[in-house]
Amino acid sequence: MAAIVLAILALSTLCSIEAQEGGFSVELIHRDSSKSPFYNPLETTSDRVTNALRRSFNRVHRFKRNSVPTTAAESDLTADSGEYLMKISLGTPRFDIVAIADTGSDLIWTQCKPCSQCFKQDAPFFDPSKSSTYRKISCSASQCIDLERTSCSTDHSCQYAVSYGDSSFSDGDLAADTLTLASTTGRPVAFPKTVIGCGTFNGGTFDEKTSGIIGLGGGQVSLISQLRTSVAGKFSYCLLPISQAGNSSKINFGSNAIVSAPGVVSTPLVKKSPDTFYFLTLEAITVGTKRIKFTGSSLGSEEGNIIIDSGTTLTLLPSEFYSEVESAMTSQISAKRIEGPEGVSLCYNAKDKFKIPDVTVHFTNADVKLKPLNTFIRVSDTAICFTFNSLDDIVAIYGNLSQMDFLIGYDTQKQTVSFQPTDCSKN
Repeated sequence: MAAIVLAILALSTLCSIEAQEGGFSVELIHRDSSKSPFYNPLETTSDRVTNALRRSFNRVHRFKRNSVPTTAAESDLTADSGEYLMKISLGTPRFDIVAIADTGSDLIWTQCKPCSQCFKQDAPFFDPSKSSTYRKISCSASQCIDLERTSCSTDHSCQYAVSYGDSSFSDGDLAADTLTLASTTGRPVAFPKTVIGCGTFNGGTFDEKTSGIIGLGGGQVSLISQLRTSVAGKFSYCLLPISQAGNSSKINFGSNAIVSAPGVVSTPLVKKSPDTFYFLTLEAITVGTKRIKFTGSSLGSEEGNIIIDSGTTLTLLPSEFYSEVESAMTSQISAKRIEGPEGVSLCYNAKDKFKIPDVTVHFTNADVKLKPLNTFIRVSDTAICFTFNSLDDIVAIYGNLSQMDFLIGYDTQKQTVSFQPTDCSKN
């Protein structure tokens, strides 16, 4: 599956509302849709799938135990591997920015004027001097003290420094300003005094379509955490299948994000370090009639042994456990096995017709039965491949191919994640 692009489309007039009185929804657009800034009409479907798999393997390095950060500032992110692109507005008057929105990092930052070193971006830089609501944060403020890798400037304002595993980085002023989200209700939602980073020294492997990063993780300075009181700590999304890439679905906040309908199953969110990531507990995977007990990853085999991540394409498992899952799958498929793209283990001739065994992922208190579109993906005219794979010495990651056509709701107050089988094109 190609990456999913989240675009929160700006409206022409501002009408602030009390978000805590009700929820709101915004448009969720597939990365390879013609609506996306990443859209390339020259790419074939196979090109897009192959690129998505490459991004998935690049992204996974952030989750390796020896590179998992102890703070939100140390996560690994590149523009090519970020799964979301988000359009928001900063300041007064509103200034639209487009930045990578990432569930695996926290700080919201954008490139700002005057910039001593910046990566190339198509859009203009944010100019804080033109925003009447922009304020630098003091070194003595709790937001500065609580954030790792900060320093104090000569004017006693807080300076942040974030770096990522691919050597990308951003340094600049930690500040507060009004952040505005457009919504499909037709009424933009303004959030005053949102903590942001105003980057004046930035570099790395960022795409020119982006201007920074919007963190959607669980840390204290992420967008989700900062909106917690306004949206009751709730958000949900519905990821379209690859075949629906030209359409859009929704990401929901607040009361609109409640997932409660027949067929919903819920599993606990487990609090672990770092608080950026969303940890669940995987107990087993059933392929056909064979149930395979999870043997653990670098996170262990107890609670919080797998990360759910909408930005990783494949579902990635420790090698020993994956081998058992693959063996169960191959024993129930009679089609011809063929070589697939680099890094993908199990592929079959796409011209052969074969029945895909049922796959159920057993989280604590939640049995999630996957559809064939969640377990096999056509990567070329000749190859169809299993959407589960392994890498040595990794944490287990529940990727976005396994999440397609499910409404997935996060309740960070009740500490649950809910799954509802859904036609995301109608969501």
